Amino acid sequence: MARQNALAKQKRAGAQDEQQQADAQPERQRRPRPADGPATAAELDRLIHERIRLAIVSALAVNESLTFNDLKQLLNTTDGNLSVHARKLEEAQYVTCNKYFDGRTPKTEYRLTAAGRRALERYLGHMESVIRAARGG
Repeated sequence: MARQNALAKQKRAGAQDEQQQADAQPERQRRPRPADGPATAAELDRLIHERIRLAIVSALAVNESLTFNDLKQLLNTTDGNLSVHARKLEEAQYVTCNKYFDGRTPKTEYRLTAAGRRALERYLGHMESVIRAARGG
């Protein structure tokens, strides 16, 4: 049992290392595709492609702003998980974070930036192209 727990910890640590390395890659290291050719999955914006970050950006695209607690409830995630992913999006300047007090209660509010909206539109365009290519169209 102890060996299984140790192996599980190693596997989780390896997956986290891979995700951190992928996140550390600059967004613009992708090869440009020919203007007339279909997009490939490798060209997807890896920053947005991660499930929680895509959910954050998508939720903010249809809402003017959302609080941390709104996002946490909507995405059914933990404080730590949401905080890490939101910070990555903030560092990329895809979202802005505004902290304030509502009475004595601290609030954190997120908004999608123009750069974030453009990145989401590019991402969705790439996904549509990949889907069309996969369907043979």
